[in-house]
This record gives sequence, structure tokens and C-alpha cells, in this order.
Amino acid sequence: MSNKSSKQLFTNPRWCKGCGICVEFCPQKVLGLVKQKIRILAPENCTKCGLCELRCPDYAIWLEEEEVND
Repeated sequence: MSNKSSKQLFTNPRWCKGCGICVEFCPQKVLGLVKQKIRILAPENCTKCGLCELRCPDYAIWLEEEEVND
């Protein structure tokens, strides 16, 4: 069995102030604002580029490494 590492996208809507910067910078239109809070609307389209994490001033969205077992 081999272990692979992959990234997973996470959000914390409680930290989100609804500025929409991450939504604007997402090249795949994965993110959206629902009631002025960040939501992952199309996770299957995410390329894990990290632009959303880089641009979020509230640290409300991030990519985290996860170990995947084959």
C-alpha cells in the first residue's frame, strides 16, 4: 500500500466577512457567496491552485494536505 498526498479545500464561514475576493480570484468558479459567507459550490472543479487561500484577508479558506492510502 502506498501513501499519496493530496490537498483538500476547507472554509470557515464564521471567519468570512463576505468581501468576495476569493470568489473573484478563483479561475474555476469553485467558490461563491451565500448569505454573504463563503461556500464551496463546485468542489469537483477545484484545481487546488491556492489563489483563494492567498487572497483571503480573513484566513477563512485554506488548502490542507491529506494523506491518501491506495
